[in-house]
Amino acid sequence: MKKWIALVLAVAMMCLTFAACTTTTTDTPATDDATATTATPAAAGLKVGFIFLHDENSTYDKNFIDAAKAACEKLGVEYVGKTNIPETNECYETAADMAESGCSIVFADSFGHESYMLKAAKEFPDVEFCHATGTTAHTEKVANFHNAFASIYEGRYLAGIAAGMKLNEMIEAGQFKAEEAKMGYVGAFTYAEVISGFTSFYLGAKSVCPTVTMDVQFTGSWYDETAEKEAATTLISGGAKLISGHADSMGAPTACESANIPNVFYNGSTIEACPNTYIIASRINWEPYFEYIIGAVTNGTAIDTDWSKGLAEGSVELLGLNDNVAAAGTAEAIEAAKAELIAGTRHVFDTTTFTVGGKALDSYMADVDTDADYTPDTEAIAGGYFHESEYRSAPYFDLRIDGITLLYESY
Repeated sequence: MKKWIALVLAVAMMCLTFAACTTTTTDTPATDDATATTATPAAAGLKVGFIFLHDENSTYDKNFIDAAKAACEKLGVEYVGKTNIPETNECYETAADMAESGCSIVFADSFGHESYMLKAAKEFPDVEFCHATGTTAHTEKVANFHNAFASIYEGRYLAGIAAGMKLNEMIEAGQFKAEEAKMGYVGAFTYAEVISGFTSFYLGAKSVCPTVTMDVQFTGSWYDETAEKEAATTLISGGAKLISGHADSMGAPTACESANIPNVFYNGSTIEACPNTYIIASRINWEPYFEYIIGAVTNGTAIDTDWSKGLAEGSVELLGLNDNVAAAGTAEAIEAAKAELIAGTRHVFDTTTFTVGGKALDSYMADVDTDADYTPDTEAIAGGYFHESEYRSAPYFDLRIDGITLLYESY
């Protein structure tokens, strides 16, 4: 009997030893806000926290959520996501909770989250805090606080080419005269990020349709489906033959589908909901950035204070050209312009392609080191073009160029 007991104990010890030498993963129960992935040996135990202003109903946030999950799955790290976190102290509390629960990186996706992320970064110096669209990392100089964006103006410019070619097609079909080629744009706020976006879109359209003009209607919100639909309807009533925008709901695209007005979207294709009017979309692909910061922490290397990449690196993309709506030759025109942008032989904000108050510019002091008074501090024009997103990641192009009319600037 003693021999039998000894044998059983020996087998049990072997099983325990085997279990101790085998990598195991404990899964977090799947919810809308948190999932877990199996860690790879290189990043074993790494947790990354993501803070989102809205949830997947917002095209802006969905774009971040999808990229975050894809990057974490690809690199084998644990994803911790929290949605519907407002631009209040709740952001700080969420960031602090993530840091205390073992996240090595905490990322937030909205401009208004920045001050709360900075507060958390100062409190938790061993955790990396990364923030999209922010402006202060390069002036605050907190070692573990970082800003990121992408050269989305490149994508918007290419989407503008698709828009301009559609206008030309409609002009040639006799739907309206060349001097009536007006576009409408639904904007959230009069921030440089929005101005940079609608200006680059307009310049892309103008590069192929020289008579184009554009009206911009603001909503005062990043995500308000009713306001965005009303803004699009107002623009259409004002004579816009095509609509684009920088807002996060389906309000504007569905208004266009109802009115049979061609539209260009942002952050995702709307071809399923708007098969008869959607042309193309541009978006920032955040996967390269998420892979970059995860790799930096894994390898013990520094994260850039400001990070911004574009078409060449796959951080800016065009989605879903709808051949049933786009003008003939659109794909070829976009590819040709894209190659020139990547090669540096074409620049989105080439100062020979626009005027301000009837005059061409050879100098402009931009507000890069943002302060309370938004004081201009950096020469942004050199070599014949405005150097966007080079001196900090977030856009600072805020010029009001000729050809674009802002209808309501209270935001």
